[in-house]
Amino acid sequence: MNDVPPPNTGSNTMGQQLQWLERVRWQLGLGVLLCIAFPAATRYLLTPLWISAPTEFNSLCAATIAVVFGYIFLRRLHVFPGINALSYVMPCFSATFALAVLVMFALRLDYSRLPLFICYIMALAWFGAIFMIVYRDKIIRLAIVPGGEAERVERLQNVRWQMLQSPEDALDNCEGIVVDLNADHLEKWERFIADSALTGLRVYDVKQVVEQMTGRSEIDRLSLNTLGSVNPNEVYFKIKQAIEWLAAGLALLLLLPLFGIIALAIRWDSVGPVFFRQERIGFRGIPFRVFKFRTMTHRSEGFHDDARHSAITLTSDARITRVGRLLRRSRLDELPQIINVLQAQMGWIGPRPEAVALTKWYEKELPFYHYRHIVRPGITGWAQVCQGHVADVDDVRNKLYYDFYYIKNYSFWLDIVIVMLTIKIMITGHGAK
Repeated sequence: MNDVPPPNTGSNTMGQQLQWLERVRWQLGLGVLLCIAFPAATRYLLTPLWISAPTEFNSLCAATIAVVFGYIFLRRLHVFPGINALSYVMPCFSATFALAVLVMFALRLDYSRLPLFICYIMALAWFGAIFMIVYRDKIIRLAIVPGGEAERVERLQNVRWQMLQSPEDALDNCEGIVVDLNADHLEKWERFIADSALTGLRVYDVKQVVEQMTGRSEIDRLSLNTLGSVNPNEVYFKIKQAIEWLAAGLALLLLLPLFGIIALAIRWDSVGPVFFRQERIGFRGIPFRVFKFRTMTHRSEGFHDDARHSAITLTSDARITRVGRLLRRSRLDELPQIINVLQAQMGWIGPRPEAVALTKWYEKELPFYHYRHIVRPGITGWAQVCQGHVADVDDVRNKLYYDFYYIKNYSFWLDIVIVMLTIKIMITGHGAK
């Protein structure tokens, strides 16, 4: 079953007229022609010997690679829920063009800035227009085969649903059908599902539709991920750990001046230590001591009668200091956890490590809660960027579904999405307490 693209609301009249532009070969093919071939041909007409210069040839090759990989990058990010591809056009192509320049600089290859810049601007204009015209106002139309849990998808918004009453019902320009593949269906419905798949109509399982449109995996039992195992991708797991360790070492060196400024601000604002230390549950359920900048009044653990309530941060919590509120809003209070990354206790990206008291409480209330410890906890993560800080059991249940989605879709591409959303949150302060 193919991934369900994240839906968007609005009118899609123009999108219907330009449906051919939804195909990869047209988007990328015309993109290479307009962003690479057209500027090169125009320059060649003005200066016939221009293209034969090694400097210009290297620039065109690098621009072509940057355009192709930028497009692939954008398409991979587009499949995740909550991603508006239009807003990621500039970051994606900026990253690939910058990487192309760095590679040529490292290899000491001559290149020209002007053709690279022209191709970069053309790529932003072309692919920005494509995703604005085709995807921004696109409405997904899906038909629902009755039976099992299929009807529950009707509560999902931003989709035009058609509930089928019989296999003979005409499909109203639907892009696919949603069915509970684990349910027992009448023979006529099974024949309809098989015939639909044979004609090329996409058949989606209800659980994957819910996952792709909400970013949550509402599991009621341990299930296989995309690699056919309850464990995440072991190869990427090790590669990610090495990259995060190197990035943490570099970041610690670069951020030491900022650490000093924050430390002085904390000591000026309130009495107490600069760092907050707390025992939390980490990878494979092993406890570790996490480091953060202190954002609350010292000895605030006495604010409540028990350890569980003391570990919960309330909305507009009176214990938060003035500097602490700013640190929480910008997420700068999380930076000392770089030390935990260097100690291999955490990663940059993963489920949020919870306090021991909270973890014990959640494990009693929520089935499979401890499954989230199958990957290293992170400074940021899918649940953090999608939901923010929570403490109530019902909210934690939803957050747990986000964690399960991350584990099931554990990949480089999802981590890139989380990085971009984290940067956005640091700027806006969304979800802070």
